[in-house]
Amino acid sequence: MSKTSIPQRIQSAIWARSGGRCEYRGCNVDLVGDLIANNDDGLFGFIAHIVADSPNGPRGDAIRSPLLAADLNNLMILCHRHHKIVDVDEKDAHTEEMLLAMKEEHEARIATNTGISAEYASHVLRFGATIGSNEALLSTQAIFAAMPPLRHPATRTTIDLEMINQAVRDNEEDYWAIQRRNLDRLFAEKVRGRIERQEIKHLSVFALAPQPLLIELGRLLYDIVPTTVHQRHREPETWNWQRDRDPLEFEVSRPPEGAKGPVALKIAVSAHVNDDRIHRVLGEDTAIWSITVHDPGNDVVRQPEDLSAYRITLRALYEELQTRYGEQTLLHLFPAMPASLAVETGRVWMPKVNLAMRIYDHVRDVGFVPTFIIGELSSNLS
Repeated sequence: MSKTSIPQRIQSAIWARSGGRCEYRGCNVDLVGDLIANNDDGLFGFIAHIVADSPNGPRGDAIRSPLLAADLNNLMILCHRHHKIVDVDEKDAHTEEMLLAMKEEHEARIATNTGISAEYASHVLRFGATIGSNEALLSTQAIFAAMPPLRHPATRTTIDLEMINQAVRDNEEDYWAIQRRNLDRLFAEKVRGRIERQEIKHLSVFALAPQPLLIELGRLLYDIVPTTVHQRHREPETWNWQRDRDPLEFEVSRPPEGAKGPVALKIAVSAHVNDDRIHRVLGEDTAIWSITVHDPGNDVVRQPEDLSAYRITLRALYEELQTRYGEQTLLHLFPAMPASLAVETGRVWMPKVNLAMRIYDHVRDVGFVPTFIIGELSSNLS
């Protein structure tokens, strides 16, 4: 137990630097207020010494303990559990160097997050739908942690377009019509009106869903408000950008000039897609265009520059398809890509300019199946 009376200005400073949260690595629990006890202004943390204020205390030193007893750089805020671990139960395992590192990491994160200007506030849009038999649940805490330093949440609540616990599954006939209709209605109710009223000036999108629905979400977003799309990584499991690889370079391939069959666009970024799988759906004479990367995989999108490069590539290809085939052609889209790129596929597509698209989805043991069409079709298209 501390023997030192710490001046109030030092106490206020350490509570401010910690953001009122436990500084033990991985904890971050809020120590200000308790909703259950209806005590909004209560403080439920402890000001702990890294080097004890007594030579006989944890990490104490005959010379340094008196000198550091009220030193701001020797103090940290801890919850009850971690205070006991650090000073009693596992005091020998918690060295001065370890605790200083925890303090530095925590306070640097608080300084970064609170230092973001108000103009960089962004409303968080979460979209999740059933993928096969799994529910795509998006953690708010993980999402908020992925936004700094470029953005910070405009509010503590998210805008949720989650369509979970659906009785209809993606291999049933009415699934796509129901899910698309639900998404469109939810977007109109929760997003579009607020954008029109200028309540929302920027969106940060975190989405996990079947690819046709992600493309539809992108179509709804289009360019109605500045938007940042995020990618969920599998290794490591996080929404934070990794920047551990060179930016992606997207490769475009085109069919022979004389191809006369249906027009297909294959986007093979998360997996290879053999042309035979498309031929089985549309026929051997299909004119197949494609966008891919050198080594497709689920985790290839690692940084926002990858999304930018994809948008540039896809926008140019949409324009090329428009020029080559004209507005009377239906484009058949076969997607195999990370979720963020699926959203961007819809955002880049321009209504009344680019070709109408029939979007396909891959069903295990069946192959690609048609879902729905985006864009206006002439009477002679099917």
